[in-house]
Amino acid sequence: MNQNHALSQYNQVSLHTSVTDASPHKLIDLLLLGFLERVAQARVAILNNKIEMKGNRISKAIDILAGLRAALDFEKGGKVATNLDDLYEYMTHLLISANLNNDLKKCDEATDLMRVIRDGWNGLDLKAIEEHK
Repeated sequence: MNQNHALSQYNQVSLHTSVTDASPHKLIDLLLLGFLERVAQARVAILNNKIEMKGNRISKAIDILAGLRAALDFEKGGKVATNLDDLYEYMTHLLISANLNNDLKKCDEATDLMRVIRDGWNGLDLKAIEEHK
């Protein structure tokens, strides 16, 4: 077994364990982190002119955005959910443009937006939210 294959297997087991044991809040955080990782990988692919890898990573990042959009609860989330939906759609368009034009600035903008979202998500006081219900 080569070293890359062993590392890949370890990462799959580690991810499976993280997902299996994760709370709904943690699952969303894993998606947000996965998005950031895929866009970073796409950025490297653009810099190295690896077209297939770029397309694959951007496609996966767009799939993550679709999953995040599908997870939004518009009844409970109200305006916040609507704004996130709009932002995720905008980020999808950024990534499509980044893919078509090898545009690093579009990747960077999508990354910056997701970092703000992730910081906000991780800053939620879950205990206070549960007590408020």
